[in-house]
Amino acid sequence: MNYQTIKTKRKTSLTDNSFLRYITFIALYFAQGVPEGMLSFGIPAWMVMNGKSPGEIAGFAVVTVLPWSFKFIVAPLMDRYNYLPMGRKRPWILLGQIGLLVSCIYLAYIPEPLNNIDQLMIAGFFVSFFGAFQDVATDGMAVDIIPADQQAKANGLMWGSKIIGMSLSLALGSWLLNKYNFTIAILMMAVAIGIIMLVPLFLRERQGEKIVPWTSGEASPLTKNLQIESWRHIFKSLFSVFRLRNSLIIALVLFISQGGFKYVSTLLPIFTVKELSWTNVDYSNYFASAKLVGGIVGMLIGGLLIDKFGKKRMMNFYFLNSIFLIMTLVLSKSYWPSRNFIFAFMITQNILYTFASIGIFAIAMQCCWKKVSTSQFTLFMTIANLGQMTFAALIGPIRENFNWQISLFAFAIFISIAWLSLQFLNIDRQIAKVAELESKDLESKLFEMSAN
Repeated sequence: MNYQTIKTKRKTSLTDNSFLRYITFIALYFAQGVPEGMLSFGIPAWMVMNGKSPGEIAGFAVVTVLPWSFKFIVAPLMDRYNYLPMGRKRPWILLGQIGLLVSCIYLAYIPEPLNNIDQLMIAGFFVSFFGAFQDVATDGMAVDIIPADQQAKANGLMWGSKIIGMSLSLALGSWLLNKYNFTIAILMMAVAIGIIMLVPLFLRERQGEKIVPWTSGEASPLTKNLQIESWRHIFKSLFSVFRLRNSLIIALVLFISQGGFKYVSTLLPIFTVKELSWTNVDYSNYFASAKLVGGIVGMLIGGLLIDKFGKKRMMNFYFLNSIFLIMTLVLSKSYWPSRNFIFAFMITQNILYTFASIGIFAIAMQCCWKKVSTSQFTLFMTIANLGQMTFAALIGPIRENFNWQISLFAFAIFISIAWLSLQFLNIDRQIAKVAELESKDLESKLFEMSAN
């Protein structure tokens, strides 16, 4: 049975079915959010509650963000090496899911984690590494198979599902952590990840591909055409597209904005527990609820707002309102004892963060060259994660030298710089330049074929 015959018989591949596409990316991003909810928020709040210093907490935050900065090392491997009969990126996604499952089990069985911070950091590093590994493959597949007119909606659904995964993981994980123990809380994460792995396991990227290596199927002609067989070609193409002026502006905005949001989200558990005398469960419940609201609103209207009003216009709106929001908190110290006031801040801040992330990631995805989509988009995300690591590391020295109002005000400074940088971005010009690169590349291939 040839490829075309298979294609006419099956209509359940991700390239042919938008519903299955959305479901798959929702599931995969939810799986990323599950461990991140505990690593980024639940465990740091638990550490604060048990008397760990801001330096130790910031150290754990940096270590768990660090692997996301290594994504660019594995991205070219995914562009260069593929088992095409199973798809360009699906085999890599499955490998990442398996690693994420195993590393969560390893984290769960660390003896006395509060008294064994080094092992806790090592295990957290591996969980983050495989989360980042899966993220690279998922993003690469998204750029490959999501049509341009669906990217904003898809980013809203993907990012919203990740936020929901984080919030549910944070709330349930923190409850299990306090009701039972660390092992039970983390093992429940592993169970959720194992169940989600069934989604990419049973859905093909393209018609006629294999489900697993020993089943029938063959590589799609399209994936064969996209495949690059030369390291030199990969890095030359990546350099050509990334050196474009607007690519560099996108990278700068990602670095500063994502770093700023990571700064304030890492600062919040310290602020609420240390300054406002909340328990870690109090913080987890309030913050998880705020994340959940942000994720749901992002899934419902995040992509729609971008489609209706434009990516850059909405990013301006999100950045300026983020600055206004943190200034309101800084200037309203008398209201800090009110949990409703802090909860309202958390909800609004999470909605703005979700919308801003949807917008900037949609811009980055739109400005990628499909030929090196995994490497280029991952380089954008690596720079964003370097920003997160850099800005999270600032918490220790800032808190040691400044009061809470100045520490919170620093976020407004960071986002103001990101907003200013955004004004120099021209998305249409970037798309035109990528089209020029594609045309030149095609001409080069035709020349080589005629010469041979």
